[in-house]
Amino acid sequence: MSSIKVPPLGESIVEATVSRWLKNEGDAVAVGDGLVELETDKITVEVPALEAGVLTSRAKGEGDVVAVGDVLGELAAGAAGATASAPAAAAPAAAAPVAAAPAATADAKVSPAAARLATETGINPADVAGTGRGGVVSKADVMGAAAAPAKAPAAPAPAAPAAAASAPAASGQRETREKMTTRRKRIAENLLQSQHATAHLTTFNEVDMTAITALRERLKDRVEKEQGVKLSFMPFFAKAAALALKAYPVVNSQIDGDTIIYKHYVNMGIAVASDAGLVVPNVKDCDRKSIVEIGKDIGAVAKRARDGKLSMDDLTGGTFTITNGGVFGSLISTPIINYPQVAIIGLHKTQDRPVAINGKVEVRPMMYVALSYDHRIIDGQQAVLFLVRFKELMEDPGAMLVY
Repeated sequence: MSSIKVPPLGESIVEATVSRWLKNEGDAVAVGDGLVELETDKITVEVPALEAGVLTSRAKGEGDVVAVGDVLGELAAGAAGATASAPAAAAPAAAAPVAAAPAATADAKVSPAAARLATETGINPADVAGTGRGGVVSKADVMGAAAAPAKAPAAPAPAAPAAAASAPAASGQRETREKMTTRRKRIAENLLQSQHATAHLTTFNEVDMTAITALRERLKDRVEKEQGVKLSFMPFFAKAAALALKAYPVVNSQIDGDTIIYKHYVNMGIAVASDAGLVVPNVKDCDRKSIVEIGKDIGAVAKRARDGKLSMDDLTGGTFTITNGGVFGSLISTPIINYPQVAIIGLHKTQDRPVAINGKVEVRPMMYVALSYDHRIIDGQQAVLFLVRFKELMEDPGAMLVY
């Protein structure tokens, strides 16, 4: 018998939440099989079986908070796998109909919490569409099914009143409570720490997107054909920010006690919203890369973020962050600094607006940009000049190609 323990989770991470069990008690497992997923404030970690055997117990349930070294369950190693499976193989054929219902549940990939709730509410998990990773039916899916209007069953007719009775009880709830995940708690803590530990101030400007839009339209098909990269606006934003940071290095610095640490490299953090919460993977040495190279790196980390496969290296070492609320329709906002960094730039929705050009009013695609900065070490002049430099590079993108 061996214990399944919470492994080291990475730099400064001491606890996690049990997100999902991948194996049920009694399941045979091979070396390397995933047993359970742990969600931290940064990444999701899959705990593998270090030896073959049978999962005999699960000491922690989904949603439990665990610390590094905690016991998650017990694994009976070696020959125990064959011993445990023998009774099932020797079972008489007459027992097959009884086993049919659990088998259907297993095929439907139902989480333990969802299975318990389904039993309590009379919901058949096989009839519920799973929205979890890999099609797993989650507790939220069962709650949604319980709250949905009850469908009249084809047979048997007497079962209809019981099923219908459960729907009003679930749908009549005026409030629901849901425990914060580890990631959400850490996000909340980090944002509060940023607000309390820094002297937050935000300055604004606006960018005429005419030139950069025309350049992208001219190049995107060729770049995709020759480089295999879909050229979005984000690589241009990242390149412009990296060059502006080189011109005003204090914006790319960090405070350590009474010391200022100037970073002579730019690891550009790109804020990504996901179902699990906000993550900020970063593109390493962004200042040394071309726009196409930055585009490739952004595409790669964005895919890993969507797939839940970010590594600790993706999420550590950032020196400056870009957040783009414009993709959701935000017109203007004041982003919160990604502590311990000292500044963050917020991008917003591009919108046609009348502007004065050479004494004439023209309609141009304009975007508001915001720089939130730590006023303890960045003066207003430096913040404004940084944002002006960013604006100049975006409005004259050819200038980015000579650096």
